[in-house]
Amino acid sequence: MTGERRVWSIPMTTRFRGITVREGMLIRGEAGWGEWSPFLDYTDPAVAEPWLRAAEEAAAGDWPDPLRDRVPVNVTVPAVGADQAHQIAASSGCRTAKVKVAEPGQSLAEDQARLEAVRDALGPDAAVRIDVNGLWDLDTAVTRIPVLDRAAGGLEYVEQPCAAVEDLAAVRRRVEVPIAADESIRRAEDPYRVRDLEAADVAVLKVQPLGGVRACLRIAEDIGLPVVVSSALESSVGIAAGVALAAALPELPYAAGLATVALLTDDLVVEPLLPVDGALPVSLPTVRADALERCAADPDRVAHWEARLLDVLALRDDRR
Repeated sequence: MTGERRVWSIPMTTRFRGITVREGMLIRGEAGWGEWSPFLDYTDPAVAEPWLRAAEEAAAGDWPDPLRDRVPVNVTVPAVGADQAHQIAASSGCRTAKVKVAEPGQSLAEDQARLEAVRDALGPDAAVRIDVNGLWDLDTAVTRIPVLDRAAGGLEYVEQPCAAVEDLAAVRRRVEVPIAADESIRRAEDPYRVRDLEAADVAVLKVQPLGGVRACLRIAEDIGLPVVVSSALESSVGIAAGVALAAALPELPYAAGLATVALLTDDLVVEPLLPVDGALPVSLPTVRADALERCAADPDRVAHWEARLLDVLALRDDRR
C-alpha cells in the first residue's frame, strides 16, 4: 500500500464502549482520504480486513450516487447519569435518541433514570431506542425490556439485547418491543442468520466492519429487514461513509446512528459532521492539515497501526 497514511488519536468526551481515546489511520487515495479504525480489541486481522476495504473504497471515491441530501440522525446518550443524559438529549436538536444501557457496574435503576431523563428532555413524540451491546442473557433481556420500555415511555426498539442470534430470536418471540441486530450482523461469519432465524425486526449496518458502502447496500438488499445505519465511533472522515450509505438506501425508515462525532474532543476536517436540526448533510469532508498534526498519534501508536496494517495485508496475500 503506497498511499499517504496518517495515524490519529483523539480523546473521547466521556467513556464510551469502554473507550476513552479513539485511534485510527487515514489512508489517501486518488479521490481523497478513507478512514481505517478497527477497535483496538479487534486483534484478528481477519476482523480488521473489511474495515480496510471500506477505507480503500472511500479513498478511491467509489460510492454510489445519493438519493437524498440530508440524513436524519439520533443523538447517542452514553451510560451517564440522568442529569447529564437530559442535557445531552435536550441540546442535540434530534428527535430520536439511542441510549446506552447495561453498562457493567451500573444498576437497572440507573438505566431507568437515564431513560426517564431522555424522555423528559425530548418529549412524548420523540423516538427512544436502547443499545445493550449483547450484555444480557436471555432471561435478563426478557425481564428488563418491559421495565425499560415503561421507563422510556415506549421504546422504538432494543438493539442487540443478547449476544447469540438464537437468544435474539427467543427474546423477539417473548417481548413486544422490536429487536434490532448489530453485532449479530457485523461480527458474524454469516450475517444472514439473523434473517434466517427471524431473530430481528431491524438490521443495524456499519460501513467499516462490513467492508464498505457498496457491501452494505448488498446486505441491505439481501437481508430483507428495515435498516438503520450506525457509526463505529469514527472521525468525520469515517462518518461520511455512513452518511453515503444512508443517502444511497432506497428507503430510510429510521434515523441513523451517525451523530457520534460529538463524542470526540476534536476532529480531522474543516467542517465536522455534526447534526443541524437533527440531520447530517450528505457531503465529503475536507481533511485539515493542521488537524492531522494536532491529532497525530505518538510514534509508538503509529508503529502499532503500521504493524496492524502489515498483518492485514499479509492475510490478503495468504488468501490469494
